[in-house]
Amino acid sequence: MVRVITFGTFDVFHIGHLSILDRSRKLGDFLIVGVSTDQMSFDKKNRYPIYSQHERLQIIQSLRCVDEVFFEESLDLKRNYLLEYKADILVMGDDWAGKFDKFNDIVRVIYLPRTPSISTTEVIEKIRII
Repeated sequence: MVRVITFGTFDVFHIGHLSILDRSRKLGDFLIVGVSTDQMSFDKKNRYPIYSQHERLQIIQSLRCVDEVFFEESLDLKRNYLLEYKADILVMGDDWAGKFDKFNDIVRVIYLPRTPSISTTEVIEKIRII
């Protein structure tokens, strides 16, 4: 069984999120998703997500392509998560290209192209204009 793991905030869920999760699942037999906690999101982006970590986890958990979900509390714990969840493949969006190559010693790292013309920031900005 090939275990695939990916991580994200998944705030204001959109087609880009669904696409990367679906493509990640197709790389293996079991998809594990780490959902960034509210505090981790704030630390990375200097703002809290629109939806709470529990709401975002529930959304991701409800998807057919996802087998297991957990809270990611820190980027510094990434290696621990890969080992704890016995991942074979780490999938990240290509905006992170090269940043997780250091984990090639324990997993295969794959960077997938992001869905063009969509981002959570853009969705939030569109909503604010309306």
